[in-house]
Amino acid sequence: MKTSIANPQYDLTAADLQVVLALVRGGTLAQAAQRSASDPSTVFRNLQRLEKQLGRRLFERTRQGYLPTEAASEVARHAERIEAELEAARAAASGSSAPVSGRVRLTTTDSVLRGVVLPCLPALAREHPLLQLELRATNELMSLTRRDADIALRATPKPPEHLVGRQVGTIHFVVCGPKGRGTRKARPLAELDWVAPDDSMPEHPSVRWRRRHLPKVTPRHLVDGINGVVDGIQAGLGVGIVPLFMLDVAPQLQPLSDPLEGCESLLWLLAHPESRHLRRIAAVYQHLGEAIRLP
Repeated sequence: MKTSIANPQYDLTAADLQVVLALVRGGTLAQAAQRSASDPSTVFRNLQRLEKQLGRRLFERTRQGYLPTEAASEVARHAERIEAELEAARAAASGSSAPVSGRVRLTTTDSVLRGVVLPCLPALAREHPLLQLELRATNELMSLTRRDADIALRATPKPPEHLVGRQVGTIHFVVCGPKGRGTRKARPLAELDWVAPDDSMPEHPSVRWRRRHLPKVTPRHLVDGINGVVDGIQAGLGVGIVPLFMLDVAPQLQPLSDPLEGCESLLWLLAHPESRHLRRIAAVYQHLGEAIRLP
């Protein structure tokens, strides 16, 4: 296959495309090697050979890793389409009646995984017993473009334009305390000990709401995620703001407020347009879209 950047004397091969795509997605020799089931020295030699054959540099070497040039990014876009078409062709050849199988990588936040995703998965496993799910809970958005994940469930007012997705609901938040501790009748919220996300989540809706409505409150316990807030409340460390859906999976929580006005977030189900139609990804995407029902 020829591309607009190749010299007339050299035609890119499928192996060349795999090297470029793995390095664009991985960003380092080690990550590229892992993605291509190779080793860093082999990736390095293949890249050197390819750049020599083409007569131009495809990646800029920096302390942060390998940054693709415009040419490498263009090659990677073509390679992604070829990759998706190849997988679709394999699925078509196996027949539409063949069981859905393979690995699907899903990324979301710790609380959405615990309170929304996990309750939906037993039914998915029964429907597609050959599917394997790789679940990543992180408060940072993993890149669907680099294929760090196949599907993302993210709370955001506006998802990236280059992804396809659907809004699956609105996340509402409530102030909660530990059940059976009499927190509601004890003291005003501003006088209680608070459990809250740490400085790594300054724009979280619960943090913004507390700072706006309870500006004198200084949380006594800081944690690195909403699951930590839930666990801290259940342990009796204080009160905190949690998603309303967590009440279904954390029975030791006692709501101390109605859903907080001005403290909401939109939950989006996202995928990359080049891989959204693949059977294994489409099966998980469709199931989550139909199964998720936020209170």
